[in-house]
Amino acid sequence: MDAIIDAVNGLIWSRALIYLCLGAGLYFSIRTRFMQVRGFAEMIRLLLRGRRSAAGVSTFQALAMSLSGRVGTGNIAGVATAITFGGPGAVFWMWVVAFLGASTAYVESTLAQIYKEKDDQGLYRGGPAYFIEKAMGQKWYAWTFAVATIVATGFLLPGVQANSIAAGLTTAWNVPPLATAAGACALLGFIIFGGVRRIALFAEIVVPFMAAAYILVALVILGINAEKLPGVVKLIFSSAFGAEAAFGAVLGLAIEWGVKRGIYSNEAGQGTGPHAAAAAEVDHPAQQGYVQAFSIYVDTLLVCTATAFMILSTGMYNVADPAGGMLFEALPGAEAGPAYAQHAVETVAPALGAGFVAIALMFFAFTTIVAYYYMAETNVMFINSHVHRPWMILILRIGVLLTVAYGTVRTSSSAWALGDIGVGLMAWLNIVAILILQKPALLALKDYERQKRAGAQPSFDPDALGIRNAGFWRKR
Repeated sequence: MDAIIDAVNGLIWSRALIYLCLGAGLYFSIRTRFMQVRGFAEMIRLLLRGRRSAAGVSTFQALAMSLSGRVGTGNIAGVATAITFGGPGAVFWMWVVAFLGASTAYVESTLAQIYKEKDDQGLYRGGPAYFIEKAMGQKWYAWTFAVATIVATGFLLPGVQANSIAAGLTTAWNVPPLATAAGACALLGFIIFGGVRRIALFAEIVVPFMAAAYILVALVILGINAEKLPGVVKLIFSSAFGAEAAFGAVLGLAIEWGVKRGIYSNEAGQGTGPHAAAAAEVDHPAQQGYVQAFSIYVDTLLVCTATAFMILSTGMYNVADPAGGMLFEALPGAEAGPAYAQHAVETVAPALGAGFVAIALMFFAFTTIVAYYYMAETNVMFINSHVHRPWMILILRIGVLLTVAYGTVRTSSSAWALGDIGVGLMAWLNIVAILILQKPALLALKDYERQKRAGAQPSFDPDALGIRNAGFWRKR
């Protein structure tokens, strides 16, 4: 079975997808005139001025919901994995993916806002399946994405997060995986059976707290190891381009693993972020595009970088030799995962390191599981709008709980491989779609910027821009 999983994973995550992700990010950066740089001040302004309604969540809640999906095990275990197989240079390529991916996040999230709709309960729903059907008119493509997303976010990706929670708690306090499974399933069931509002409230409270606490601890460690920071930065850049002799052998792998783990972490182009973006109450679709672009920075340039600098500044990492063995081995026999970050914190706080990282990872991963459920539920609702099978929501909820329970006892390698397959499938389908459907998002950006320059309160009229099938905004 492992051989089959690896073969499928290798096919989906071929070099073609690596180039597609980087190429799409560069292309959208040029087409938006690098809005991720020009619009940074507007991102902050919009983040602080959101509102909620009976149908939609606030701008900040939508950001928190999307961040709960982006900030997960990839920010701790994923960074360690990228360094192990790609060397320290993989961190640089994660930064590149984040910078370019911010423009991709703008495009996909704005499209989700333009083509969102209200479900049977009067709540906003949207995402790639919705805009593929409405803008492209290809129902089979929309259904393919919806099914792939339900399988990936409902039955593949939650297992990766649950596995990391169990690994962190076992390392810190030797907690049995079955006990972790019971606790995680009980809390998850309480949240997901409470609906979208409870999910949004949970994300709004937990996500900012956990991210701030984790970054604060990272800053303390970096402050203690301040004299090593110039060397860490030099190591990242030199090994990113093969200039560091010790890591020259993994140059190609630095790009591959940096991009792969970067996309897994920040999800730009993957098609997950647009689901939360569509749920926001905004005056203009571009506003949520700006906010979701900012979420990429928070995920990779802050949280992932905090993990990378902790691990590299303390030397608590291993780098695998493509020919076998280890090029650099600080933790003999250690698997790439939360153990690296735990040992890094323990160099400063020997009695607290493992426990702190375990708690941080538990929060990161659990909020991601909740976000994954919301994405899967949104796509079930998309299918329900065509075939009306309300019982599918119950099946999904039970399935997610079983996936989490199973994920806590499954091997780490299998969990990551299955997660990669899910991410890769969604990325292929979504990036091809937004490359085809980019025009409405670009028109919305120009329209929003024009109204801002004129000093007007931005509003959105799809007919005036020649955008068809944006039914929600036409009625509004």
